[in-house]
Amino acid sequence: MTTLADKSLLSGGDNKPPMLEKHLYDSWKSRMELYMMNRPHGRMILASVEKGPLVWPSITVDGVTRLKEYTELTPAEAIQADC
Repeated sequence: MTTLADKSLLSGGDNKPPMLEKHLYDSWKSRMELYMMNRPHGRMILASVEKGPLVWPSITVDGVTRLKEYTELTPAEAIQADC
């Protein structure tokens, strides 16, 4: 039995995302920035894209340093991790 996806591929359809061409980069970049800014916590999302992801905070317990678990994060750190 042929599925709809098989039919579209057989008929010349292309289900791959469009390639980003160099001459369209500025337009694409502006659209992505606007999209991120219109999401909840948009500034944090944009900052994580520009500066890299959140550096996971660490905690020292009984002389042993380890990374915090998600449940141990402060509310602000949890929002940053989600972004």
